[in-house]
Amino acid sequence: MSRPLVISDCDEVLLYMVAPFRDWLAEQHGIDFDMGGGDFARSLTYRDSGAKVEPAEIWRLLNRFFDDEMHRQSPVAGAIAAIAALREHADLVVLTNLLDHRQQARTRQLAEHGIDLRVFTNQGPKGPALQAILDEYRPSRAIFIDDLAQHHGSVAQVAPHVGRLHLCAEPMLAPHIDCAHRAGHAHARIDSWSEALPWLLGKLYD
Repeated sequence: MSRPLVISDCDEVLLYMVAPFRDWLAEQHGIDFDMGGGDFARSLTYRDSGAKVEPAEIWRLLNRFFDDEMHRQSPVAGAIAAIAALREHADLVVLTNLLDHRQQARTRQLAEHGIDLRVFTNQGPKGPALQAILDEYRPSRAIFIDDLAQHHGSVAQVAPHVGRLHLCAEPMLAPHIDCAHRAGHAHARIDSWSEALPWLLGKLYD
């Protein structure tokens, strides 16, 4: 009989991303990052001029970060132990929205932190990519973990039978992002692994 499957995002779920991205922007580019307004596209400001960084430049900087600065990322508190505990009960894979040429780098990055999992890369809504994973693994049941509400909405539409946990471990982001649970697209919103692990283990067997 097939095992359950947990499909997890990476950034702000397994590894912190925004905090090291913020530090790199400040150190190397004279850019301040502030999510206080709740809009990532308007959260970057040039320190000298006070001008907002344009969205196209934000994407360029994000791509540079993922090409050259992923070594700055560190594991989310409790993530490594939680993944180890979950692996006793389920298969686990990572579904991360990175360009496909970064798949091997992300796999190595996670393995270096003790998270040795298969990594699937994706661009855009995650529902279709998750369905392809389900078609391959054919698990007895599945749970999806992600920090962004839009991906829970996509999964809810494509694979409504999948359990969905909205988890954003980054305190700079968590208060400002849309809540998938409140929107009805996730079964729970839990932003710490200490509380998420018992929920996940229960969901594997309920």
